[in-house]
Amino acid sequence: MKQKEPAEMTAKELLIELQKIKSTNIINAVLVGVMIGVAIYSTVENGFGILTAFPLFFIPMFAKKWSYKKALEKELKERDLGRN
Repeated sequence: MKQKEPAEMTAKELLIELQKIKSTNIINAVLVGVMIGVAIYSTVENGFGILTAFPLFFIPMFAKKWSYKKALEKELKERDLGRN
């Protein structure tokens, strides 16, 4: 399912989407930390290999989520809806 652009969303949809993203921030942070830990451990124990490069494939996914969150926050600010 393709995400709607923030400008196309209603105020209620913006607030709901931002709340969903906030609830997954901790999970995403833990996953990034684990991937970095695996990459460092793998590099120290085995040298450069697939487990070292594996986390690099997920960086664009996390960057896209981060930029989407920023776009939602910007749209909320432009509409002067504020956040709780």
